[in-house]
Amino acid sequence: MPSHRHGNLSAVLLQNFVLVGFEGGPKIQALLFAVFLALYTVTFLGNLTMIVVITRDARLHSPMYFFLRNLSFLDLCYSSAIAPNALADFFSSSKAITFAGCVAQFFSLSLFATTEVLLLAVMAYDRFMAICSPLRYPVTMRPSACARLVLVCYCGGLFNTSMQTGFTFSLPFCGSNRINHFFCDVPPLLQLACADTALNELVMFGICGLVIVGTMAVILVSYGYITVTILRMHSGTGRHKLFSTCGSHLTVVFLFYGTAFVMYAQPGAVESQEQGKVISVFYTLVIPMLNPLIYSLRNKDVKEALRRLGQKQTGP
Repeated sequence: MPSHRHGNLSAVLLQNFVLVGFEGGPKIQALLFAVFLALYTVTFLGNLTMIVVITRDARLHSPMYFFLRNLSFLDLCYSSAIAPNALADFFSSSKAITFAGCVAQFFSLSLFATTEVLLLAVMAYDRFMAICSPLRYPVTMRPSACARLVLVCYCGGLFNTSMQTGFTFSLPFCGSNRINHFFCDVPPLLQLACADTALNELVMFGICGLVIVGTMAVILVSYGYITVTILRMHSGTGRHKLFSTCGSHLTVVFLFYGTAFVMYAQPGAVESQEQGKVISVFYTLVIPMLNPLIYSLRNKDVKEALRRLGQKQTGP
């Protein structure tokens, strides 16, 4: 690891990074551009549609859909923090990003992704209250309580993001300025630091591991009680509807948490950058694209709301 330098070269490198992105010639870059553009377009339109439908349809003004609207907003935000810059870089000769731009991108992605992890746990708690304590549900999950829960998610995301951003960008980057990734993320940035990064890795694994394990525990306990309650039901129709609703949420949970754990909560993530790029595409673009599809295709209320919205748009 090169020692810290104070010359002019270091000053220049600290002002700019280069996002290496994916290897390949012009044809490969054009193909990747088309794939990224398609993924981002579907992600943007799908999540925007969910936000509009839930906002405009009074039948969906319930705690579950309030949280789902916030989930779509987070998916829209953190995919937008990555995709536009990545699309521009496919045809850029320099692929440069300023130091401030790198910090902003890193901060935005971390904030929205961490908030989503926490929100998924809140959504599991909401389903637990609705199914296991239906009489207490209207009081426990009243609008003010739902708003506070979402606020807590953002505060938790802001705390993790502030810690990660502060620890990462306080490091001296005096060697290469080439980030072996298509966006600014912790593992590739740590590889550029010319200082001991053991504390940074400990903070990353510790906080991310605590967030993932803690929220996963809430989800597993919630769905443990939910499963027992559903199995005790005598109505096959009601049981099928609840399994369908909970199944959508669990699908999203396993997709998002699985990739987050591989990337940030196990030591090998820092060493395998090529694999990390593929996984990053999955959780920054593919999962945000799938979330509205999962909830709309498996949810009768959302499909009916989409149909009503379509009729309003095409009606006289």
